[in-house]
Amino acid sequence: MSDAFVSGKPDGPRPSDCLVRYQPKPRGQLKIQVESKVDVLFGRSIKALTEQTLTELGITHGLLEIDDDGALPFVLQARIEAAIKKAYPDLEAASLPQIQSHARYPGSRQRFRRSRMYVPGAQPKLMLNVGLHQPDGVILDLEDSVAPAEKSSARLIVRNALRTLDFFGAEKMVRINQGARGMADLEAIIPQPVHLVLIPKVETAYQIRLVDEKIAEISAASGRHEPVYLMPIIESALGVLNALSIAQGSENNVALAIGLEDYTADLGVQRTSEGSESFFARSMLVNAARASGLQAMATVFSDVQDMEGLRAAALEAKALGFDGMGAIHPRQIAVINGAFTPTADEIEQAQRVVLAYDDAQAKGLGVVALGSKMIDPPVVKQAQHTVDLALATGILAEEWKREK
Repeated sequence: MSDAFVSGKPDGPRPSDCLVRYQPKPRGQLKIQVESKVDVLFGRSIKALTEQTLTELGITHGLLEIDDDGALPFVLQARIEAAIKKAYPDLEAASLPQIQSHARYPGSRQRFRRSRMYVPGAQPKLMLNVGLHQPDGVILDLEDSVAPAEKSSARLIVRNALRTLDFFGAEKMVRINQGARGMADLEAIIPQPVHLVLIPKVETAYQIRLVDEKIAEISAASGRHEPVYLMPIIESALGVLNALSIAQGSENNVALAIGLEDYTADLGVQRTSEGSESFFARSMLVNAARASGLQAMATVFSDVQDMEGLRAAALEAKALGFDGMGAIHPRQIAVINGAFTPTADEIEQAQRVVLAYDDAQAKGLGVVALGSKMIDPPVVKQAQHTVDLALATGILAEEWKREK
């Protein structure tokens, strides 16, 4: 069917959810043909949802074919809409699933971001249970992990996922595309319960301002009042040199992230496990983030089988001043969380510093002493951060001061 518009993979193995083909016609009936592996159980509901989606999109003519492997309703709805909008690019109507109560929970500027799990936006099966692995954040990715032909479908799948899926309290993040395609991504996701947007390949503060202004425009039009936080990703030599201005490019920035695959490619060098080729860039990013009051996020570790290597990389990143790193497989999450969680010795020392600070405040002293040592304000601040992280992860009881 050469003049059909498709969402899914028409060649090779079928997608793990469904394949939708739409052939527009100027007149005549609207025909719907469905082949589903779960027809016996869900055939009627699939047909009803298909008809509802087409009605909401205002489609009354043409042929719609669905090859279904058991797609969840939010995916089927998104793929139908994607195929229709490929045929009618100017169509403004949308077919939205109801926002579920578990999909509504607030974001926070100060929340901890030890681990953030990347999930390809065109593979909804990978989204379903990712929250069970307890990442601090889930990144629904619309950029590098999505093939160009699937970009428009992924945008709508992610939009619907934000409204329906339970991520078990993880911060809901979306990595948008670059340029005009990224602006279209924002149109779809900002009215939804999303917490944070990752901006890829940032090289100047101007790119941050463009995204910030677009989010403000969409928020005003859609009635959104909650802030949308930003995490620029620095992935080039120019971006590294502009890290401070990028960090200060928006009051909605909460973290800076570094992407070393693109950065080392930009330098024309190989990325190594030792990381000497990226030490300057990583240090620049940490310093820019700290100088701007932001968190610093390390890159992903690409070998999903090497847990020892991952742990070593995470501990090195922590030692450099990073607050967390990306994950590309669920098995990496526990290792990353463990590496960026304070040790028992770190917590014990932080408790002593915080208690010494409290004692000095109670006595009206301007100097904090721990034994024979004077404690500087930055040390107190870091100790409080360690205690807060221990509290947030349940290692330390809320009433710990009473127990001391």
